[in-house]
Amino acid sequence: MADLGKKTITPGELKIQQLFKLLVESKGSDLHMTVGTPPGLRINGEIVRVKIPALTSSDTKRLIYQILTEEQVSDFEKNMELDFSFGIKGLARFRANVFYSKGGVSGVFRVIPSLIPDFKALNLPYILMEMTDVSNGLILVTGPTGSGKSTTLAALIDKLNETEAGHIITLEDPIEFVHQNKGCIVNQREVGSDTHTFANAMKSLLRQDPDIVLVGELRDPETIEAALTIAETGHLVFGTLHTNSTVQTINRIINVFPAHQQDQVRTLLSFVLQGVVAQQLIPKSFEPGRVCAVEIMRSTPAIKNLVREDKIHQIYSQMQIGQDKTGMVTMNQSLKRFVESGAIDSDTALRYSTNPDELAKQLGVKKAGD
Repeated sequence: MADLGKKTITPGELKIQQLFKLLVESKGSDLHMTVGTPPGLRINGEIVRVKIPALTSSDTKRLIYQILTEEQVSDFEKNMELDFSFGIKGLARFRANVFYSKGGVSGVFRVIPSLIPDFKALNLPYILMEMTDVSNGLILVTGPTGSGKSTTLAALIDKLNETEAGHIITLEDPIEFVHQNKGCIVNQREVGSDTHTFANAMKSLLRQDPDIVLVGELRDPETIEAALTIAETGHLVFGTLHTNSTVQTINRIINVFPAHQQDQVRTLLSFVLQGVVAQQLIPKSFEPGRVCAVEIMRSTPAIKNLVREDKIHQIYSQMQIGQDKTGMVTMNQSLKRFVESGAIDSDTALRYSTNPDELAKQLGVKKAGD
């Protein structure tokens, strides 16, 4: 359990800033607060309880309301959920989601490092930087919640901010990493405070003379269609989706549209898509910490043709052809490398694989239950 350093502390004495400080000092990623259990810190992917008694409904409401403005309280009580971000001087920035659970106020708070991580420090494949060396198109970074998508995108945007001389616009809900004006002018717009919706912001975006656009989440047909159009008109667009593989991402983009539009969307996507990155953060098997397993698909002429002809199921095989030249890698290949390096064991790799049968053959092991 995580210790606040005061043996007799009670929930009634607790201040939420103490929990944020403990979270950062413990190198955790998320703080969870809900009724009926002590606060929980996610450390190396697992929830660790703080050493205090379980929180009551009045405890969670008092603690969470300590950081809300009057306007945010009104918005939360009206809509029953609230997304926002905030910073604590000298500590960190946080992304928050507050919601009701069983009639009580609950919240999840994610640490956002105050410094944008250096691309090299993240140990991401350099091929990702090569993928951004284009003047237009669509690059998607995908993965489940908590997989580091925002961190990867922040590092890529920061590198472009240093090396380019243009205009970067981000649309986020909420703003996470704060980008300074370097080689580029950077405007960051937060849904709720700077614009009402992603869709509204996307409609006016082309009048704002952007070169590079980051869309925090492609969540509906209107936003996806706008992102495709912006990429088609000569801009470099980054976006995220909650999908687990590169092939699933392409299917999600197409299938979000009604059947009569899908041929048109496939054609447009085949022209603008530059690449897809799918990633997962996986706990190391023999020591604290996590590794980032990455699947990379680049839009070669062959893959563009498969998208256009509705042969998405053949893309996975195409990704494995000529990898020395293309730099593409499958999730199983990434997992296999971590097993071979000793970072994770084969059971962990199989648990996180999107195709465990194939990975078991590659590793020469049997799946549990076989």
